[in-house]
Amino acid sequence: MPLSYKTRKRLSLLVLLVGLPLYIAAAVFVVSLFERPSIWVEFAVYVGLGIVWILPLRSIFLGVGQADPDAPRHEE
Repeated sequence: MPLSYKTRKRLSLLVLLVGLPLYIAAAVFVVSLFERPSIWVEFAVYVGLGIVWILPLRSIFLGVGQADPDAPRHEE
């Protein structure tokens, strides 16, 4: 069952406000467990982790910034 527009909008807000900071903290913690690599390797790791978090959540964010497709159209 696909999620409604309102549910996807609320879920995307929850992911951005709660999930993303937790993911960033976890990524920094995991990278800090190892000896610090060169700046370019560290940059590549953070860019890769920045792309990886969105892949499973892509369907939640699709179309959230557009008008609600389920809302009744108001014609004048």
